[in-house]
Amino acid sequence: MIDVRAAIGQTGAPHRPSRISAVTHPVILSRCLACLIALWSCALPAAGLYSGEVPVASQADAERAEALKSALAQVVIRLTGDSAILARPDVARAVAGAERYVQQYQYQQDVVSDGGAPQLRLRLVAQFDRDAVDQMLRDLGLAAARGDSEAAPVETRPASYHVWVSGLRSAEDYARVVGTLARNELVRGVRAEQARGDGVGLRLDLIGPLSRLLTSLSGGPLRVTNAKPPVDGVDALLDLAP
Repeated sequence: MIDVRAAIGQTGAPHRPSRISAVTHPVILSRCLACLIALWSCALPAAGLYSGEVPVASQADAERAEALKSALAQVVIRLTGDSAILARPDVARAVAGAERYVQQYQYQQDVVSDGGAPQLRLRLVAQFDRDAVDQMLRDLGLAAARGDSEAAPVETRPASYHVWVSGLRSAEDYARVVGTLARNELVRGVRAEQARGDGVGLRLDLIGPLSRLLTSLSGGPLRVTNAKPPVDGVDALLDLAP
């Protein structure tokens, strides 16, 4: 767990004028974010190529079984790069046995605003066993489609990078940042390292180079402000769109 007090006091991260409204004091917000980060950084599951998430109405066994199938289907489509792959009967049969491949799963609640009234939405997040899924793909003759040939090895090499995200005005903004990154197929893990002002420092565990992730963020809520910042220990600067 990060040292919250040290994180607030660090001065090595880039700084920019706060856009927080006068109602929310920057110091108070920073401390709230730091506390939230300290809790979430230990609870966040590793997301990436072998994970999927599906909205659910309840935690009933039957609904969980169907959600796991949908989550595995996401993984298979992601790994093969073929959105129509489930039309193959043998692939559909393999996906129907999703419970054999699941490594762990958990339920997460999101607070959303519906007409101004906050509501809870439930979703199932599943992590599948990499070796088991890879073997399934090989058995189906699909391993090469995932990039296992001698032509994509550098692009799939795991690596860690450090980014600084500015423009956070609330804990909900922090949740948006983490959610956006965790759902990206290139991201295997997200861990918060520090919080100061209206920004947070994150360590990202990626499959492939950082430039590939930054390109994939185009058009989303996270904007790249500097892909090569002159700041020691920071690989990229991002900004959360309001």
